[in-house]
Amino acid sequence: MRILIADDHALFRDGLRSLLDAHGVTTVAEARNGREAVELTRLHRPDIVLMDLTMPEVGGLAATRLIRSEFPDVKVVVLTASEDDADLFEAVKSGAQGFLPKDLEATRLFELLDGAMRGEPALTPGLARKVLGEFARPTSSPERALETLTEREREVLELLVVGVTSNRELAARLYVSENTVKYHLRNILDKLHLQNRAQVIAYALRHGLVDGQNGESR
Repeated sequence: MRILIADDHALFRDGLRSLLDAHGVTTVAEARNGREAVELTRLHRPDIVLMDLTMPEVGGLAATRLIRSEFPDVKVVVLTASEDDADLFEAVKSGAQGFLPKDLEATRLFELLDGAMRGEPALTPGLARKVLGEFARPTSSPERALETLTEREREVLELLVVGVTSNRELAARLYVSENTVKYHLRNILDKLHLQNRAQVIAYALRHGLVDGQNGESR
């Protein structure tokens, strides 16, 4: 088993690498953010990426989507301190093979990683029940879909509705790079289950998620 660790905390990476080494698992590389996780995955082609969610530059969810789209054979297992169900559901939607708490016992961690190698979901029983319950429900309401967007993603949505639609214009208004804008747009499309920004604008206006005159969220 060849592992890539993606986490912005050096002490956690050191401890996890030592734990993996002690169990005969090879750590092929360590990434400090989602961008490095994608780049190092391209370079090393690990079996599994252990992915933190909250990282600078590119977050864990965006990195998971990029890795899964480019390298479908690479398994991503989110390893996080987050207890937010929304993070769990979005990780699964993004293609993660598993979602594990950072305080998981070592023995259980390796059991689940072995299962992930065989194509099994790396989820504790409690989280597995939550996933099954969530995806057995009817399609989420527009209001609930809006709640899954981050504050910055809502800002992008608001700007789209008032006519700021090019990546360059969006980047200038938000004081970020065009690549960052692309990541936010991809997240919005994925969370709202839409294909392009025109559909996003129509969806937002049709469901009254934002006011088309002033761009304010409900």
